[in-house]
Amino acid sequence: MGTRRTSLPGVGTQYDFTTEEGRHISVVVHHDGRRFLGFYASDDPDACQLSVPLSSHEATALAHLIDPEPIDAVRTDGIDLVTEHIQITSRSPFGGRTLGDTQARSRTGASIVAVLRRTGAHPSPGPDFRFGAGDTLVAVGTREGVDALAEIIAGG
Repeated sequence: MGTRRTSLPGVGTQYDFTTEEGRHISVVVHHDGRRFLGFYASDDPDACQLSVPLSSHEATALAHLIDPEPIDAVRTDGIDLVTEHIQITSRSPFGGRTLGDTQARSRTGASIVAVLRRTGAHPSPGPDFRFGAGDTLVAVGTREGVDALAEIIAGG
């Protein structure tokens, strides 16, 4: 089972998921909130067999059916907030650097609310918190802000 995230400039973000049985499923999240769910042929990962467009509300309803207690989306006063895990990979320019170096909140509006390490969780890290390769950042913000933060952390 594996997931992959791909930025689609001018469009949004594509999330690819491969099930334990080898099925390829894709979700494309457009900047305007539209989503497309794609199902691919198992023998050709580029051959989309079916694409289902979903509004933001339909995507939320589907997510609630899959996980009745999601922690990934919060709706408050018409603003969609998302929570996402972002990896600090060996290619990230922020391995060994501090949270303050990212300027995450001022650059994207998204906040890094925790850092997960093999040794434990670090909630509410301060600007002097130093990231390490393999850390997982817990980010909260709008879809656009969290996507922008993921790009920054990846070195884009």
